[in-house]
Amino acid sequence: MTVRAEAVPAERAPRLRRFEMAPVRGVWRHELALYKRYWKSQSFASIVEPTFFLLAFGYGFGSMVAMIGHYRYLDFVATGVVGTAALFTSVFPGMFNGYIRRVFQHTYDGMLAAPVDVHELVTAEALWIAAKSAVYSCTPIVVALFFGLDPSFGMLLVPFVTFFTALGFGLFGMWTSSVVPSINSFDYVITGVVTPLFLIAGTFFPVGALPDWARNVSYLNPLYHCVELVRDAVFGLRPLADLGHLAGLVAFAALMWLIAVRGMRRRLID
Repeated sequence: MTVRAEAVPAERAPRLRRFEMAPVRGVWRHELALYKRYWKSQSFASIVEPTFFLLAFGYGFGSMVAMIGHYRYLDFVATGVVGTAALFTSVFPGMFNGYIRRVFQHTYDGMLAAPVDVHELVTAEALWIAAKSAVYSCTPIVVALFFGLDPSFGMLLVPFVTFFTALGFGLFGMWTSSVVPSINSFDYVITGVVTPLFLIAGTFFPVGALPDWARNVSYLNPLYHCVELVRDAVFGLRPLADLGHLAGLVAFAALMWLIAVRGMRRRLID
């Protein structure tokens, strides 16, 4: 007696649950090959833009506000702009590269044709974004050193802080790219989400100056935790508070990973 095997629909096929490093390395080699072609333009934008922020606000407002607390205003802004650089160099690549490669270039379709699963693809892309951002985000600190910021050993921790920050926002950008109906819809995200996060993170003024409701909202802002960690790394660590800030960044990145993988899987496979 012959038993006929019924075909299993593709959408019901078991998904890979394991995580392997070989696909991650493959995606990174692809990213590195692309990066060698556009590193000059991207490096220029990623380095010069936060430098302009630092000089414009540090010397512009700094001419009217000499000190904030125990900090020179220029030093206060320099440490704050590090967080802004981490945000901009991660969330925009996550959004626009994620959307373009999925919708127009179909790069992700080609990658998934290889032995790469969605969670490995998302992880590799986000780690690449975070690694680049961790380097670029240190530019304001380097510039501030030439304008009188006192060096400290804690500055060596800044790339690690910006890495976790950029990892979360890079994943947020990838998730956003999976839910917007068109590339023009990113305007809503930039104006309604990214800009407010940037303004209430304590970058250019202390969050204590905000109304109570805005100050409470800022405590939920991952960028606020990044800025606080960077300032503490530069001016003096506060172990208990800093562990809380770090836990907030790690929790944000973990949450964004879960929803980014789900969103990309729904768009690419389901």
